[in-house]
Order: sequence, then C-alpha cells, then structure tokens
Amino acid sequence: MAATLNLALAQIDTTVGDIAGNLDRIRAARAEARGQGADLVVFPELTISGYPPEDLVLKPLFQDRAAAAVETLAAETKDGGPAMIVGAPWRENGQLYNAAFLLDAGLVAAKRFKHDLPNYGVFDEKRVFAAAPPPGPVNFRGVRLGLMICEDMWRPDVTETLQESGAEILIVPNGSPYESDKLDERINLAVQRVVESDLPLVYVNQICGQDELVFDGASFVLNADRRLAVQAPSWREHVTTTRWTRGSDGAWACAPGEVHPQPQRLEAIYGAMMLGLRDYVRKNRFPGVALGLSGGIDSAISAAVAVDALGAEKVWCVMMPSPYTSRDSLEDAAAVAKALGCRLDTVPIVPAMEAFGAMTRPLFAGRAPDTTEENIQARARGITLMALSNKFGHMVLSTGNKSEMSVGYATLYGDMCGGYSVLKDVYKTDVFALSRWRNAHKPDGALGPAGVVMPERVITKPPTAELKPNQKDEDSLPPYAMLDGILECLIEHEMRLDDIVAKGFDRATVLRVWQMLDRAEYKRRQAPPGVKITRRSFGRDRRYPITNGFKPPG
Repeated sequence: MAATLNLALAQIDTTVGDIAGNLDRIRAARAEARGQGADLVVFPELTISGYPPEDLVLKPLFQDRAAAAVETLAAETKDGGPAMIVGAPWRENGQLYNAAFLLDAGLVAAKRFKHDLPNYGVFDEKRVFAAAPPPGPVNFRGVRLGLMICEDMWRPDVTETLQESGAEILIVPNGSPYESDKLDERINLAVQRVVESDLPLVYVNQICGQDELVFDGASFVLNADRRLAVQAPSWREHVTTTRWTRGSDGAWACAPGEVHPQPQRLEAIYGAMMLGLRDYVRKNRFPGVALGLSGGIDSAISAAVAVDALGAEKVWCVMMPSPYTSRDSLEDAAAVAKALGCRLDTVPIVPAMEAFGAMTRPLFAGRAPDTTEENIQARARGITLMALSNKFGHMVLSTGNKSEMSVGYATLYGDMCGGYSVLKDVYKTDVFALSRWRNAHKPDGALGPAGVVMPERVITKPPTAELKPNQKDEDSLPPYAMLDGILECLIEHEMRLDDIVAKGFDRATVLRVWQMLDRAEYKRRQAPPGVKITRRSFGRDRRYPITNGFKPPG
C-alpha cells in the first residue's frame, strides 16, 4: 500500500479542435511535472479535444482522432515518467461520452464518464454527450482515486457514490469558465463535497480563452479538514506538484504548498479581457487588431487591453473625426496612443458624410436631419475600419459596452462593426472603475506600459458619441449609475418591476429601460462575440426572442 504520492496539477491553455497542438502542451506539462518528481499529472476536462467542443464533437473523424490521441499518450507512459489523467470525447456502445482516462505504464489503465451534464447558461452538454451512471473509483498504484468531471462536483450524488465505494482522494478535472466572483463559488462547493465525504479534493481547471468564454485556472487542493493546501494562480498556465502522505488512519493529506493570492474583482475582470482577446487573436491567426480611437473612455480602455494582451506593435488605432469631434477628443486620442506606444492614424470622415449626403439628398428631401444622419457617421467609421481590416488583415475590435448594448445605444454596421469586443459584458460604471484601476496598476503578464495610460480627462468628461453638436449620452439615457443598476436587476436577476422600484428606482425610468432592453434584441443578435464577465452575458446565457409580443406593465 502506497504511503506517499506526488500529484501534479497542470492547468494548461488548450485550443478546441487542435488535437496535435493540445498533445504538445500535454507533453510539455508532463515533462515539467516529471522534473518536479510527479507520480501522476492531472489535466483539465477534455484536454485532448479542448473545451467546450460544441457540435464539433459530433464529427466521426474528430472522435476518431481524439481516441487515437488517447492511445498515443497512453503508449508514451511506458517511458517511466508520470502517469496522466486526461480528458477526451469517447464513443462506446453507440454513445458519446465526456470521458477522463488514467494513462499509466503504456496503457489506458481506466476510464470514467461524466455523470452530471450541465444544461444551463453557456452549457448544453446534453445536446452532444450521453450521461453515464455515477462512477466508482480507479486504482492508481494502490491509491483509490475518485474521478469527478467538472459538473459532477456541483451536485452531491457522484461524491456520495465515490465515498461509499472506497475513494480516498477526489480528483476533479474542470472546464469551469470565469464569471465575476465565480472562484468563491467553486471553493464553497468543493468544501461542501469535502464535508460530505471527509475526503481531500483536487480541483484542476483549464486556462484559456475560447470564443466568448475565458477560463481562469486557479486550480486548488482542499484537505479533508477543509483547509486550502495549494492554490494555483489565475490567468496563466501553471504546473505544480503536490506532496501527499497517508496517515496512520489510512487517510491522505496534502502538504501545505504555494497558495497564490487571487485577484480582486477589477483585476480579475481585466485579466479576463486580456486573456480572452489574446487567445481569440492568437488562435484565429490575426496579425493584430484595429480599432477606432475616439478620445472617449470605451475606446481608450479597449486600446489599453489590446496593448496589454497583444503588444503595442499589434494594435492599430484610428481617429476618424467629424465636424462634431472636439479638440479635446483629438488631443485625448493622441495622448492615449502615445501613452500606450501604439500606432495612431487619422482618417477624417467628412468626405464620406458629404458623399452620403449627396447620394441620399433626393430621397431625403423634405425631411429634417435626425438619427439617420448621425448613424451615417458611425457607419462611415465602420466602413473605414473594415476596409483596413480587409486590406491588412487586422481584426476590428469593437468598443461598445454592456450598458449600450443593453438599450440599443449603438449603430448596427457602424460602431458595432468588429470581430470581437472586450467590453461586451462590461457595464459602463465598471468601464470607469477599470480605467482608474489600469492607470494605477500594470496587470500581471501585461505587455503594455506601467503607469497612466489615459488622461484623467478621458475618465471624467461626460460620455458622448459626438454625432451632433453638444451631444451627451445622458441626453438619451438615464445616468449610467442608475441605468446600470436597473439593467443588473433586469438582466442578471430577472426581477419583478415592483421589486426593482422598491430598491429606489423611479418606476417610469424602469419601464423605459425595460422597453429599450427588449427592443434592442435584434441588434444584439448581430453584435460580435465578446468576453463573458457577468453571470448572465448576452448570447448563450440570455436567449430572448427577437419577435416578442410580451410587454412590460403599463
């Protein structure tokens, strides 16, 4: 009976569909763990295929290649190095499973299938995978390991089965996406499983951006006494080997190791935006990004995130002034680009405005200028950025925030143009807070400069689209502090009207915001993807019909 165990946690950045590339990352992490003296390396959920594979996993060829990769890795464990727990899709008896494999001594020593398939929020695993019965433990060199794949930890039934069937250590490979304050929720749930079973628990999460989802790592070990023994960092790949001993009572305990401090809320949100953009650009092979730099706060913080994520040489900012663009905006845009060290070009849109005016004048005769002409300006800017993208390959980075997207304060085929957005799920009030935070902190792993990256005036001046003289956002919208409070009630919590009013909000304003939120659904369906930050982002989290006859009360 084994008395010691060296178990490595490998949180790595995989890419959905890139089986060969994922194998290389697995091998590199295993080699690192071998150097640390590991007996066993635990990888995140569906390591070989990447997570979430969505409908890609239904392709028979993809399933075949994933299965072949499992066998390849198993054969490589004949080298005397550490064993591995890896994840992959697996077809057996006509069913497709989300599986975890113990690879040891050149063999697939054991396999276990996911029992609880999540089917809420961003998850729809029941669409592609079959649910398996609760698993029993696997035997690894005299240690009975209870494999629980991600969601299996979030409910008590798998833990109960494993505990009753003799598991000694709970192992949880994960693909758990980031949300603000999600880490505390994970740890609290893990504590519940430890209390229920009186067993230690190893939680290994992946670290990557995958379209709108970001995975923050932050893997950890809880001992049976519920104490946190090890905590891996957030927002970067990491391999750490933990040291375990079996006590005289037969129970296993992990020796205290490194506990990395976890980022506070604003730092975590900024880290999510950086990783989401970095992996989206890198994995889709864009040479860089282009964005409109208006001199306003949204484009300034978007540019800062881009430089921090990609490096200044891969960020191309474009100022596109109109007759309504203030000198302050011109100066502020230039100051932001200078502070960040990125390229800034100026392309006036006045000729485009004049051309569109001439083109439409016969049809618009007799009608006063309105938002139509304002939107032409936004669309001229969108056309300009898309032309640069087409010519040079840079992905256009959209700069709209969640507050604007919620109420439709954005122009289709104008400022909504782009391939990705880092602010899509960030409320305006958080944009202000993040801007102040970035001026005071250089994020861990950032490629941009330390110190102030945007002038104070960018943060303090009243937000404006500058599409007409003296325009301010609050001419069309409630103050952002009020708007965001109402939106959070409506979007994140689906609260009743009376309950929102009871929180101190004006009833008429709440009804107005509700109506704007519903009317803007058709715009949001056409928005680019963006980093998920909140519990309920637009897209897979919140799926409302465009054609919707339901109306708020009077």
